[in-house]
Amino acid sequence: MTAAGEEPTPSAGELMHALVERLYPLCRSITGDGVRTTLDIVGEYVPLEVHEVPTGTQVLDWTVPQEWNIRDAYIADSAGNRVVDFAASSLHVLGYSVPVSRTMPLSELREHLHTLPDHPTWVPYRTSYYTPEWGFCLAQETLDALPDGEYEVRVDSTLSDGHLTYAEHVVPGQVPDEVIVSCHVCHPSLANDNLAGIAVATFLARALAEETPYYTYRFIYAPGTIGAITWLARNAERIGRVKHGLVLACAGDSGRLTYKRSRRGDAEIDRVMSHVLAASERPHHVAEFTPYGYDERQYCSPGFDLGVGSLSRTPYAGYPEYHTSADNPDFVSPEAMEDTLAVCREAFSLLDRNRRYVNLSPYGEPQLGRRGLYDSLGGRSDAKQAQMAMLWVLSLADGERGLLDVAERSGLPFDSVAGAADALAAAGLIKA
Repeated sequence: MTAAGEEPTPSAGELMHALVERLYPLCRSITGDGVRTTLDIVGEYVPLEVHEVPTGTQVLDWTVPQEWNIRDAYIADSAGNRVVDFAASSLHVLGYSVPVSRTMPLSELREHLHTLPDHPTWVPYRTSYYTPEWGFCLAQETLDALPDGEYEVRVDSTLSDGHLTYAEHVVPGQVPDEVIVSCHVCHPSLANDNLAGIAVATFLARALAEETPYYTYRFIYAPGTIGAITWLARNAERIGRVKHGLVLACAGDSGRLTYKRSRRGDAEIDRVMSHVLAASERPHHVAEFTPYGYDERQYCSPGFDLGVGSLSRTPYAGYPEYHTSADNPDFVSPEAMEDTLAVCREAFSLLDRNRRYVNLSPYGEPQLGRRGLYDSLGGRSDAKQAQMAMLWVLSLADGERGLLDVAERSGLPFDSVAGAADALAAAGLIKA
């Protein structure tokens, strides 16, 4: 309840959507000031450790590229009218376009123009990271309306030695073993891919910071592919601590939730996510691993083989608006982002509680009544379920099986199994 005249407190979904709207106009790429400004804004929500890696640095089989920045870009007609203007949308310029300042006929200019004929009012997102080119992206209807003639073409950009920028936020846990949560910060004005993922990751970090998680959670904000590769190259000594991980992307559209398994296929995060989604009865899909997609393919590469899956709503390239101007803040909703956040919180809560236990009274069934364990169930509507959970935990507490194994084999809710384990541990019948 709010007092008369007071504004209602915004929901987490509304706050995430506001963050998406704030970040949307920025021109991001795999390097440059757009990434830094994005991280500055995220840093207002959670403290970040920002890393700058110089151009030319060898990172695994890759090399950190030159840094790209852009101030202005446009195509102007003979009267000086800007018919395509970077100031109107960062999507209008081919990402990593080299500088150009020329006048040319439309026939020559067409070779550098990118459109979507099937969606004539949308502007596509295109890049040329590792090939020195320039170009513009525009709506097909804009191109169709251009008369033949001379056009002034200008891209006021720089491509020079600089840095690749990424950032980390750490939520300390009870143990140094880590869960990584990764999102990419390299796309320009695209709300679902990638800003919704950034927003969900940020608010997930804030939520975990209010708790005392078992694992240490490391949030990685990095450019796609080259950023994750750079993080892996610079954190070789930390890789052994990474026990689980999740890549967040396309986290705000109206589609059903989709979880993509790790390369292992049976990593604990795979089982946890599958269990949480099924138990929640949300519409969802669990997809098998493929070596194409987001940065899960870097974390899961054979040399590292980390247990990292990917959570999205509609997967990459699975919706018409993907990588177009139609992926704008209206395409994502507070409700969808809040739902994605809730699933992440449920999954990590389960992951944190999925301990293995050893039965300290393994010879025959211990007498629960004289320890007050049956009495504690009196009056509970779920007394029989709680009693069965205790018996199942005692039966499977062999030091090899975790509580998720118990829940899956018994068919009981994980919360009931975890509650039984807490009661049994307090009574001295099992230990972690």
